[in-house]
Order: sequence, then C-alpha cells, then structure tokens
Amino acid sequence: MGGGRGLFAHQSRQYRRCHPRAREVIKAARDHNCSIRIGVNAGSLERDLLEKYGEPCPEAMIESGLDHIRILQDNDFHEFKISVKASDVFLAAAAYQGLAEATDAPIHLGITEAGGLMSGTIKSAIGLGSLLWMGIGDTIRVSLSADPVQEVKVGYEILKSLGLRHRGVNIISCPSCARQGFDVIKTVEALEQRLEHIKTPMSLSIIGCVVNGPGEALMTDVGFTGGGAGSGMVYLAGKQSHKMSNEQMIDHIVEQVEKKAAEIDAAEKSQAAE
Repeated sequence: MGGGRGLFAHQSRQYRRCHPRAREVIKAARDHNCSIRIGVNAGSLERDLLEKYGEPCPEAMIESGLDHIRILQDNDFHEFKISVKASDVFLAAAAYQGLAEATDAPIHLGITEAGGLMSGTIKSAIGLGSLLWMGIGDTIRVSLSADPVQEVKVGYEILKSLGLRHRGVNIISCPSCARQGFDVIKTVEALEQRLEHIKTPMSLSIIGCVVNGPGEALMTDVGFTGGGAGSGMVYLAGKQSHKMSNEQMIDHIVEQVEKKAAEIDAAEKSQAAE
C-alpha cells in the first residue's frame, strides 16, 4: 500500500482516503491478523505529488507516506510499518531521515532496485548502513538482481558489521599482497563456506604475514598468521599456540573453530543453569 504501486496509484489523496477498497484491504488484514507495509517508491509517486514538487524528492516521498499512514489510522488500523525507497542512495537516505523525524511508526529500510550482486551490495551497505548507524530502521530488505539467498546474506553481513546481530563467525582477513605466506583469498573463500554452520558468535583472523597478523590475532578467538617455509602460526584466545602447515591449515582451523564454538556454548549453558 502506498506510492504508485499501491491500490490507488495516480488518484487524488482524498479519493484514496474515501475509496472502499482501502477499507476492504484493512478489513482483510485485520481479519487475518496481518500487518501492512506502506511502500512509497520514488519511481512511482502519485501524480498530484509529482505535479506539486516537480520531481521525486524526499519531501514528496515523506508526504506520500504520511498520507497513507493517515488512511490506516483513520480506519483504526495501527499494525503497519512504512518504507520510502529509492534506487538513488542519497534520495533514499534523505527521505528516511525526514520520515524518522516526522513519525514514530516502525520503519522498513531498503534501497530499491539496487542492481547486481556487487554494485547492489555496495549501494545497500552505504545506504542501509548509514541509516542504521544513525539509529533509523526497524526492519530491512536488500534488493539485488541476484539469488534471494544472497540478499539475505548481504543483509545479515550489514547488520553484523554494525554490531546489530551477533551470530556466526566474524572473519577478519587481509587483502592479497607480496608478503602473504599463503593464498589468503582462496583460504577465506573456503572457510566462509565451511563455517556457515557455526551460529555461535566468535571471531577468526586470517592474516597472510607477520606484519599485522599477530596484532589481529590478539583480539580474536582463533587466528592464523602466515609465516615461512610453507607454515604459519595458530593463535587461540589471542595467544600463540602452535605451528601448522599451509596444506593442513584449512581443515585445522575448521576443527579449532568448531571446538571453540562448543566451548562457548557449553559455558553459556552452564551460566544459564546457575
């Protein structure tokens, strides 16, 4: 409901407010105990608002959203959230900031039609991340021209990077460079796949050399730092533990992470039982 994609696209606001279809939708939502998302989109704003403002802008999007809020509230329906999406990051961010100042309604964040996996991830991370950092937003949706599973993964990583979700392994790794003692990129790719089943919040550092590796490992639960002669150093709880060959390193790290996760889970259960 809302924007040009709602039930009353391109109709006057008074028409939308009085039209029986609005009451039908609200009644159906109430009867089935469903909430409604008011979805304002910069690409499909109502005709009267485009005539008033000349083009899609934050003010027009906010006015559309508030008008649809009034439609629901006039019909004594209060189980809703609202979004003001745009494909332009700056337009969306400005609209969301203004919306947060204008209403206390739950806000659903999204950068709509963000693009493919790479470009869309970057746009979503910038737009959603900045808003979440400001404390704006109650739910999110990452919109990518990609597998929906990737949308969920990107959204979760955005939340995890901001400290808003604490689940799974947070991998701290370096880019490739001439100092690396092993192939960091392939190693991290393999570890991300093999550690997807871990739900326990914990950290893992994978650093290719001894320049930054020991310092990063001091702050992680498990760490591996590249060395020389085809081996590197394993760190446990921030301390040097033992050496391991690069060939066996991935399997060994997976074992160490699984072991640490089990220890953390056991400690939490023990504390809960006390």
